Amino acid sequence: MNHAASSATRYRRWALWAALALGVITLIGWALRPRPIVVEVASVGTGRFEQVIEEDGQLRLKNRYVIAAPTLAELVRPTLKVGDAVRAGDVVATLTPVAPQMIDARTRSVLQQRVGSADAARLAASAQVNRLETALAQAGLEADRATKLARENFIAVSALDQTLLAQRSARQALDAGRAELRAAEYAQAEARAALARAEPGAGARTEGIWALKSPVDGRVIKLHLESAAPVTAGQPLLVVGDTAAVEAVIDVLSGEVQQIAPGAAVGLSLGGTAPAIVGRVARVEPVAFTKVSALGIEEQRVNVIVDLPAGAPGVGDGFRVDARIVVSSREGALLVPSAALVRDGEGWRVFEVEAGRARARTVTVQARHADTAWVSEGLREGEKVLLYPGSTVRDGQAVRVRE
Repeated sequence: MNHAASSATRYRRWALWAALALGVITLIGWALRPRPIVVEVASVGTGRFEQVIEEDGQLRLKNRYVIAAPTLAELVRPTLKVGDAVRAGDVVATLTPVAPQMIDARTRSVLQQRVGSADAARLAASAQVNRLETALAQAGLEADRATKLARENFIAVSALDQTLLAQRSARQALDAGRAELRAAEYAQAEARAALARAEPGAGARTEGIWALKSPVDGRVIKLHLESAAPVTAGQPLLVVGDTAAVEAVIDVLSGEVQQIAPGAAVGLSLGGTAPAIVGRVARVEPVAFTKVSALGIEEQRVNVIVDLPAGAPGVGDGFRVDARIVVSSREGALLVPSAALVRDGEGWRVFEVEAGRARARTVTVQARHADTAWVSEGLREGEKVLLYPGSTVRDGQAVRVRE
C-alpha cells in the first residue's frame, strides 16, 4: 500500500510539472508569435478617371485700357478710386494747360524788344502793301489807256503788250507783299504770345482743358497718379477694365503642354471656401519662357490661357488660382487609390486583404495621378486593398484592419 501510494504521489508531481512546463511553453509561444499589423484599407471601385495636370496661375482681365496724357499738361486731382465703376463716355481725368515758366527781367526785356521788332516789321509790310496797291492801280490805268489807243491804232501792239505785262507784274508783286504782311502778322502774334506767357495773368485760366473719357463700361483697375501733378505726353494716368471678362493664365512645363488640347476642361480653385470654377482652355501660347522653381531649378514653361464663364463670382485681376487641367478621361474605369500601389520591378502590385492576411497581387496600371490609379487587370470591384503598405508588409502577412 505504501509503495502504491508513493507511486501515485510521484505521478501527480510529474503531471503537475508537465502541466506547468506546457503552460510556460504555450505562454512563450503566444508571446513570440507574429502579431497582425494594423492597416488601413480602401475598396476598389469603378468610376470616371481623369488624367490631370495640376499647376497654379493667376487671373487677368481680357481687355484693359490704359488712359494716357495726350500732351504736356497739369493733371487735376482725380476723384476716382480703384474699383469705382465707370461708363463709356464718363470723364475719368481732366488736364489743364501747363503753367508758364518763371523768367528773369533780362529775358522779359528781350521778349518785349522782340514784340517791338515784330510790330515794326508788320508796319513796314503794311506800308509796302499800300505802295504795291498804288502801283497796281497805276498799272491798271496805263493798261486801260493803252488798250483804247491800240484800238484806234495810235500805238503799236507791242506797246500794249508791255503795259499789260507791267500790270500783271504789279499784281504779282502785290500778292507777294500781302504774303509778307501775313508772315509779319504771324511773327507779331508769336512774339506777343511768348511775352504773354511770361507776364503774370489775372485769375484762373480755363482755356485748353482736356477731358479724358472712358472708352468702355468697366471699373478703375489702377491709378498711376492719385494727386494733381504735371504729366508728359504719353504718360499713363489710369487703367480701366471690364472685371466681368476675366481669363486665367496657367504656366505649365513645356514637356507636359503637348498633352493639353484647346477646349479641355479646367477646374480652378480660388482657395478658402470659394466655390470651384470650371473653365475651358482657350489657347496654348507657342512661346516658352524660363522660370526658376522653388528648388532653384530653371524650368521651361508655357502659358495656357483658360476662358472663365461670364460673371464668375469672387474673381479679380491678379488673383491666384490652383488649376486642374484635364488631359484625358475614361468612364467606367476600375479605380484604386494611388496610395495602395507598390513598385514591383517595372510594374506595380498591391496587397489585397483576404482572411486576415495580406496577399500580393500584380496589377496593370493604365494611368495614374496623385490620388487615383486606373487599373485594367489584377483586381475586381469591391476588393479591399492596403493603403501605404510600406516595406514591412509581406505576402501572407497577418493584418488587422483599423476600425
